[in-house]
Amino acid sequence: MKNRSSKSLLLCVAAGVLAGIICKFFVIDILHISGSSMEPSIADGKAVIVCKLAYGLVKPFSDSLFFSWAQPKEGDVVIYLHDNRLVIKRCAAVASTPLDYSSDKGYTLIVNGHTYPLSSEQYNSFNNIAAVPEGTILAIGDNYASSIDSRSYGFIPVYNILGKALCK
Repeated sequence: MKNRSSKSLLLCVAAGVLAGIICKFFVIDILHISGSSMEPSIADGKAVIVCKLAYGLVKPFSDSLFFSWAQPKEGDVVIYLHDNRLVIKRCAAVASTPLDYSSDKGYTLIVNGHTYPLSSEQYNSFNNIAAVPEGTILAIGDNYASSIDSRSYGFIPVYNILGKALCK
């Protein structure tokens, strides 16, 4: 009788561990923010809950999805892999969104009524692009001045987006 109860307990513990691993890799995760690029929305050192199923089924240990069933929307806080690091930024624009530029008072990018500062290098690499390319998003940190984002490294392919921040 004692042997049967310990096997049952061991089976329950193993099932719980397996369920936890599946949830961590495919469903939900908790990430700690390092840096000030999303302040004041998300402060340095804070934790966010990430829904990995928001846009599709994530391939573990990769920067892509097995299957995709939704697209990010403007305003979503998304997580993606860039230079082998997880990055969290806000989706400022989706595919086909028009992009406008100004060089009157410094270089700026204008998207849906929002103005984002650009360096001269960023302006020169962006100013000939009329709209966000198909299959990509423009991802920008809320703290524009200290954020290294799409303005520096380009548009983010939708298939590279690994999840959406739910709670901050």
